[in-house]
Amino acid sequence: MTCLEVAEMIESIGIPYAYRAFEEGTGIAPPFICYFYSGNVPEAADNINVVDIEELNIELYTDHKDFALEKQVEDVLTAHEFAFSREEEWIDSEKMQMIIYTMEVLING
Repeated sequence: MTCLEVAEMIESIGIPYAYRAFEEGTGIAPPFICYFYSGNVPEAADNINVVDIEELNIELYTDHKDFALEKQVEDVLTAHEFAFSREEEWIDSEKMQMIIYTMEVLING
């Protein structure tokens, strides 16, 4: 999968999204998604990296618990054959729910 294909997959969910964060002052209201690559796990052979597996984080922000939207996100990830973990957190200072999906993706371009 390429970085562009990852962005297209996230866009297919149908809510606003940005890499890492929205620009300051955009005033995006929930629900929205921020995604980023938090690191990689290289596979090496003969003392060189031959494959880079990126850790992809997709953060879904909502102003309340939204089971239907979470299922929609999970259905998209499943359709793209991702095995993912899921964490849930309430951000009290923002009064927002954050669901964090973490998965590994082989970026090939």
